Amino acid sequence: MASNRKYSQPECAETLLIISRGMALSNGHNWKTMKRFTLSTFRDFGVGKRIIENQINEETNCLVQTFKSYKGEPFDNTMIMNAAFCNIIASILFGHRFDSDDPEFERLLIIVMDITRLLGSPISLLYNAYPSLFCWLPGSHKTIVKITDELHSVIRDMFTKLRNQLDVSDPRTFIDYFLVKQKEKKPDPELYFHDENLTSLVSDLLCAGIETSATTLRWALLLMMKYPEIQKNVQKEIKKVIGSTEPQMVHRNHMPYTDAVIHEVQRFANVVPTNLPHMTTQDVTLKGFFLPKGTHIMPSMTSVLRDDKYFKKPDEFYPQHFLDSDGNFVKNEAFIPFSAGKRSCAGEILAKVQLFLVFTKLLQNFTFTAPPGAKLDLTGAVGFTLHPKKHEICAISQN
Repeated sequence: MASNRKYSQPECAETLLIISRGMALSNGHNWKTMKRFTLSTFRDFGVGKRIIENQINEETNCLVQTFKSYKGEPFDNTMIMNAAFCNIIASILFGHRFDSDDPEFERLLIIVMDITRLLGSPISLLYNAYPSLFCWLPGSHKTIVKITDELHSVIRDMFTKLRNQLDVSDPRTFIDYFLVKQKEKKPDPELYFHDENLTSLVSDLLCAGIETSATTLRWALLLMMKYPEIQKNVQKEIKKVIGSTEPQMVHRNHMPYTDAVIHEVQRFANVVPTNLPHMTTQDVTLKGFFLPKGTHIMPSMTSVLRDDKYFKKPDEFYPQHFLDSDGNFVKNEAFIPFSAGKRSCAGEILAKVQLFLVFTKLLQNFTFTAPPGAKLDLTGAVGFTLHPKKHEICAISQN
């Protein structure tokens, strides 16, 4: 007997990665508007200028004190690094840093870590390829949706508080600037500057600002432990150029070896090996393959960053990739860890400042070694970002 019951399709996003809000994974006019707003607001907050250096150095001083508290004993630096970089981006987004014992802060860090880990899981990658099929099945792809909703809820609570305190004549945070845009009496002000876009944009900046930079620095310290002679050379240059003063970006021009090491960490670590998803804007033929307009593609950063045409020892950690025979720093056109073109990372300038200042400050204060008997594994762990496998470090104070 026929049933009158109606069966409906499950509610699904198109994929876990392709969305229409925010900046990192949106496209068209929405992406252009959000990126232009982000770059402009970052400039207003001093990104690329001395003011942001001071904020980063203040947070790095807290990081140094945390490392010193272990008194040379082994510890896992994952949450510590994530917390430091979260506070740097939080000071821009929300106008304040979090206390280390704040339970909301800890939950925020765990959410970001879970999202990046689960996005790289096999089931999530398959879901992105076949969303209509996997909507019916349980798995990590549904967990990602759940914890992303939780992250968005936390962000909405934060910007609701800021909205209640907003002074349009004196915006003090990234979110304030966005809320001011909402209030501007221009044609269709809500077209892009609406709460859903704000939630996704802040989520993008928070996840990217924490995960990629923190992961890169964790790789840097792991590699310094693996190659102590390279660590000593960096420390010699720091002592020669900076001494005991506060690291500043102006020092980088006089520190070719340290600059080369940081570049090589980024190249070797390759923390976002598949880049972010892209889409063809017109029909194109690439190496004999026809890609129609609207095709989703995942660029391989590995194919560039480990290209033996540009890097003498692509599978090894070799700072000389960025040094000439006289020890001068040299650029390499295949070095594109922030991607390339119009869709390159909006936080590139901020990331470069963070990596240099935090790395030099840590090596100015500590020598990093492996715990007795520990084996250092340079194989990356599975996730949307390629992060080091679980390990502990020993930070031996130089003071």
